[in-house]
Amino acid sequence: MSALAPLIRPRRLVPGDRVAVVAPSGPVPEDRLQAGLDILRGWDLDPVVAPHVLDRHPRFGYLAGQDADRARDLTAAWCDPDVAAVLCARGGYGAQRMVDLLDWDAMRAATPKALVGFSDITVLHEAFATRLGVATLHGQMTSAAVFLKDAESQEHLRATLFEPESVLTLGLPTARALVPGRARGITLGGCVSLLAADLSTPHARPSAAGGLLMIEDTGEEPYRLDRILTQLLRAGWLDGVAGIGLGSWQECGPYEEVRDVFLDRLGGLGVPIVEEMGFGHGDTALTVPFGVPAVLDADTATLTLEVPALT
Repeated sequence: MSALAPLIRPRRLVPGDRVAVVAPSGPVPEDRLQAGLDILRGWDLDPVVAPHVLDRHPRFGYLAGQDADRARDLTAAWCDPDVAAVLCARGGYGAQRMVDLLDWDAMRAATPKALVGFSDITVLHEAFATRLGVATLHGQMTSAAVFLKDAESQEHLRATLFEPESVLTLGLPTARALVPGRARGITLGGCVSLLAADLSTPHARPSAAGGLLMIEDTGEEPYRLDRILTQLLRAGWLDGVAGIGLGSWQECGPYEEVRDVFLDRLGGLGVPIVEEMGFGHGDTALTVPFGVPAVLDADTATLTLEVPALT
């Protein structure tokens, strides 16, 4: 099984760039969307909202409209030469329903650009890596509550988009070693439950071999996390992983129990593991580039990118 290779890095943003906001997953509250757009305008960006961002599915209220419409919005945004980045409005659920409806041939022919999102957008991070070979950003979404209220999360995303060489080292003061060591690899990851749900789908990687796996989740009790990690282990997906960074585990139960699950399920891999690194669904969420070479150092509890996230 071959190790991961670095992916194509899109260009950084500059003041005045147009960015598209899309909703691949759950429905978007209009007031939060408008607040997020105001933040983007404050960065001297020109945000345009895709046609179906405020839609709701007529039967399934957890979806931002019809699958085909959400797929068309994302395809059009990615293929628009006037758009410099595609920002997801929120997560929730729904990306798995539309990912295979994207026009991958057209998107492959388009110029790569930054894709930003997390949570349910994990499905798209994986698909963009395997089908387009493009690096993406696991970062705050335009209508996410943390993005709207936490200045540190906002600034880290802004710096990653505009001045990526200024944020090469990631890690909050909460970060510490769970398993000691130092490893180099290519970053990947996201919501661990969605990585498990992605197994054997058309856009799933066969393995995380050679990768620095950055994982987090929300609302998964310890026994569910045990099941998810066991599935990844049994499938051989974690064979050869170089190191693991753990983000936030909001509403996953007492953290002591969650930590015990990580030690039990992942400790035997014999790779460095850093916990509480500050990305995901927490009160402060750093932006983590996927598809770039980096070093995970458990002694300093940091992830250091060897190249900027964007060119």
